[in-house]
Amino acid sequence: MKILVTGYHGYIGTVLCPMLLERGHSVVGLDSDYFADCVFLKDSEWQRAYSSIKHLKRDMREVEIRDLEGCDAIFHLAALSNDPIGKLNPKLTDDINHLASIRLAKLAKQAGVRRFIFSASCSVYGAGDGNDKPLTEEASFNPLSAYAVSKVETERDLRLLADKNFSPVYLRNATAYGLSPFLRVDLVVNNLTGWAVTTGEVRILSDGTPWRPIVHLRDISAAFIAAAEAPIEAVHNQAFNVGVNSENYQVRDIASLVQKIVPRCKVTYAGTGEPDNRSYRVDFGKIARVLPTFRPQWNLEKGIIELYDAYKARGLTLADFESRLFTRLKQLQHLQQAGQLDNQLRWQA
Repeated sequence: MKILVTGYHGYIGTVLCPMLLERGHSVVGLDSDYFADCVFLKDSEWQRAYSSIKHLKRDMREVEIRDLEGCDAIFHLAALSNDPIGKLNPKLTDDINHLASIRLAKLAKQAGVRRFIFSASCSVYGAGDGNDKPLTEEASFNPLSAYAVSKVETERDLRLLADKNFSPVYLRNATAYGLSPFLRVDLVVNNLTGWAVTTGEVRILSDGTPWRPIVHLRDISAAFIAAAEAPIEAVHNQAFNVGVNSENYQVRDIASLVQKIVPRCKVTYAGTGEPDNRSYRVDFGKIARVLPTFRPQWNLEKGIIELYDAYKARGLTLADFESRLFTRLKQLQHLQQAGQLDNQLRWQA
């Protein structure tokens, strides 16, 4: 298949694209390149795959139908990617994550692109539904941030476009973690491991009780590939929670495992000690039933060891860890302060 990957130059995209090429697919990459200089790994599968990808530098709001023609599928990863950015400008999060996504989908449908696989999020469940049972895809939405709201609204509007010629799929990823050429440390596992390595403290900013389902970014990438390669009638217009049932953790348990793996560190509570309202456990049974080719390979312990080894090999310092390079909000603010992006996150000539 010829697959267009939006956000291909980001945290997940730079892991997913080489995996697609290994499967024999051709890849077109579309990205705004906000994070093009945020490189963590200089020698990786991504660098070796780069020359095999057709590159389109595009603002998501300015995609044209000619960018999509000839593609069999779109993997839509591009988004303003977390809650702090959403708090900065909720309207901008809606414009880019929701409205531009629906515009992209309409253009894709017009261009004859049949498959549209959307990177949704388990954050749509927000505070959960008030009981202890893990949440299936049928659970009600309870989004608590502009980012999560944008995912809910995009799913809702994509469903209205679905028909026999256009088949959207909604992959509700658990919280991502793991090593990428374009690392993010604003994700809970990456963050706690980074604090441990650079300061000797596993720094928790809440009381540690919230539940988080987590999933390695290579398993997220494998889920996209499994959904694209599945018979279209098996996945048409369906949502799938992406993760593994055993990988639901309280934040304090993630911290405890980091403490066991990273030598000479301790868990500390740096926040107010108040509960984080974002707390939910998720059921991942459906994806295992419907997509048997999706076989997750990672667990939390393996992922922390991977991060710890990579941080050590790079000689990660606290200055590196706290820099703009690996925190998405800081990078966007840097580009704005440098006059490269305007207040609508559009590149300046």
